[in-house]
Amino acid sequence: MKMASYLVTGGAGFIGSHLAEELVRRGHAVRVADDFSTGRRANLADVPGVEILEGDLADPAVAARAVAGCDVVLHQAAIPSVPRSVKDPVTSNRANIDATLNVLVAARDAGVRRLVFAGSSSVYGDTPTLPKREDMPTRPLSPYALQKLVGEDYARMFTRLYGLETVTIRYFNVFGPRQDPGSPYSGVISIFARALLAGERPTIHGDGGQTRDFTYVANVVDGVLRAADAPAASGRVINVATGGRVSLNELFDRLRELTGATVEPVYGPPREGDVRDSQADIGLAKALLGYAPTVSFEEGLKRTVKWFRDSA
Repeated sequence: MKMASYLVTGGAGFIGSHLAEELVRRGHAVRVADDFSTGRRANLADVPGVEILEGDLADPAVAARAVAGCDVVLHQAAIPSVPRSVKDPVTSNRANIDATLNVLVAARDAGVRRLVFAGSSSVYGDTPTLPKREDMPTRPLSPYALQKLVGEDYARMFTRLYGLETVTIRYFNVFGPRQDPGSPYSGVISIFARALLAGERPTIHGDGGQTRDFTYVANVVDGVLRAADAPAASGRVINVATGGRVSLNELFDRLRELTGATVEPVYGPPREGDVRDSQADIGLAKALLGYAPTVSFEEGLKRTVKWFRDSA
């Protein structure tokens, strides 16, 4: 039986490289499309046999080349940053909407079996109801959140109009090895971990009471790859997360214990477009994908700190 061939867009990025690595481990043929604006070649250094296509998916010709001959597309490419989208909505829109539409059109035209789109919990906005369930109204607070919502609506529309199987996986604060702490827009865990390992005081925006459903990257990889095959998932939007919530103050304390740091955080003003609380209902992922988180928040933190320590 021929192994399925996969395209991972944004495959040199944080989550994309973990997906590529797991697909190769399972014996699949993998192509990565990345423009290397935020992705890093080093992220794929230990992933053998991956075909790399360098280019900008906002160019339809690049998108068409990227999907050619692939059975499944895992569309991870994005500028995944709320602050950056607030500062520069046009560049963000090009990466998150234009490129997504091009990839959907190319996948449809190439006869791709299924496309899994990297959605975002940011689409829920600041609705006070917790946990967040997929059938709740969306209230995007930033250009990034709106762009992710448009992407998932496009995906569902392509399923309805053209029969292209699509699934959107809404991510919740994904963290783990290879997340770039050097970017001011990257995940809070990577920024805190690097600062604490260096004995520096990280900044907490706001009072630190805001909560997040921090999700270790291996759980997301598992959910996405299940979504690539689950028969009942086509045309659906599905949360993949841990299902808990942790405040930034609690996170800081846990990381301080794990790193052995003794510094206190610096508190700064809240960030534009940030939501106060976030927590996923993962019942639908369980029902449609057979998903359950395999790595706990605590275990994920330990693995992440170890990686940052080893790669310092």
